Amino acid sequence: MLDLKDLSPDPYIAVLTGLGFLIALVAWLPLALKRLPLSLPIVCIGLGAALFSIPQVTDEPLPVAYPEITERFTEFVVIIALMGAGLKLDRVFSWRRWSVTWRLLAITMPLSIAAITLIGGWLVGLPWIIALLLGASLAPTDPVLAADVQVGPPRSGEEDEVRFGLTSEAGFNDGLAFPFVNLAIALGLAASTGKPWALQWVTHSVLWEIGAGVAGGWLVGRAFGWLTFHVPADTKLAKTGDGLIAIAATFISYGLTEMIQCYGFLAVFVTALTLRHAHRNHDFHREMHDITEQIERLAMMILLLMFGGALVKGLLAPLTWVDIVSAVVILLVVRPVTGLLGLIGVKAAWSEKLTLAFFGIRGLGSFYYLAYGLNHMDVEGGERLWAIVGLVVLLSVLLHGLTVTPIMRALDRLQGRDPDADEAIPPPGLQGPAT
Repeated sequence: MLDLKDLSPDPYIAVLTGLGFLIALVAWLPLALKRLPLSLPIVCIGLGAALFSIPQVTDEPLPVAYPEITERFTEFVVIIALMGAGLKLDRVFSWRRWSVTWRLLAITMPLSIAAITLIGGWLVGLPWIIALLLGASLAPTDPVLAADVQVGPPRSGEEDEVRFGLTSEAGFNDGLAFPFVNLAIALGLAASTGKPWALQWVTHSVLWEIGAGVAGGWLVGRAFGWLTFHVPADTKLAKTGDGLIAIAATFISYGLTEMIQCYGFLAVFVTALTLRHAHRNHDFHREMHDITEQIERLAMMILLLMFGGALVKGLLAPLTWVDIVSAVVILLVVRPVTGLLGLIGVKAAWSEKLTLAFFGIRGLGSFYYLAYGLNHMDVEGGERLWAIVGLVVLLSVLLHGLTVTPIMRALDRLQGRDPDADEAIPPPGLQGPAT
């Protein structure tokens, strides 16, 4: 007679089975959700919440309980996403053609950091140093969860100005927010030790780490570009047809630049842009992009399952009504207003400007910055900070995930593009410097 106790699965077998289902969902869900007002992150969070609501599942995947794992896992997902974002940008890099990007980075992001810091200090009542950490964590847009508003794969033709602006902004600002995170850490250390901080922060955290990050990323990108496309004879890496070369470039770029204490996020994105520029029209870019996208999507889904689990295990419990109001203001007021301010003077239709300003998606990058900050400075009330950031990310996933399909399809129609056409060619988009 069969003993039902014998049917209880071995944990290893259960994990393998779960991973199998997850990988199947990674492959199938994007197709199923393509024309629905629903995003993959929403589904992942819902699945995670349902899974961890099962009484037999007693684990609590709260970030405060696993600070180091949270920092490293979010770091891994972000660097993979940055490589993918850089590889799929078809536009040749130049100051003039990337003018929308520079506006969003130089105007919108600093204004967002300042506004969120003020909200954190005055409205939420956080100490100003902690409010700055909150602002630096929530100001950057996310390269991971913003796939639905980004450009298509390399040479796909899916690169209008709105999608280009949102993709390039997410690629760069994940590195350029780091000086402000380090500023909060420096101020926290100075408050406890009394040591001077300004000169060290400016020379190291700003000048060195940004400059060396860009230079290091460019050098690694040049090296991989030569090895991939320009080595004589049949030894060039493109001959392998193996897109894992992009993952190698990601890890080497990030690792080497972090070893010399500069911003690895920035270096990875610059490496991707440089590698793409080495042979812009080669088909191998599609292979490299596809493998990074698959790994990114799988890691993202695992992380969002944990996020969904954290939500039902009490992540948002420390919230007050002031925190909730602040989160709504950050999403519905701060980003749209600062986004529009950054686009003043750009020759574009209001529909395009509003779309660029509205889709400031917050996500896994914010989790990384907060985890990094909390792991490098003494902060009381970390649970409340995680609750605020978690709420902002949740609201962003819901708000932007439910609106991205109808809004982007409507924008395509306004631009004279058929969103249902398989080989739709985007129009010029914003007029002016980018054309």
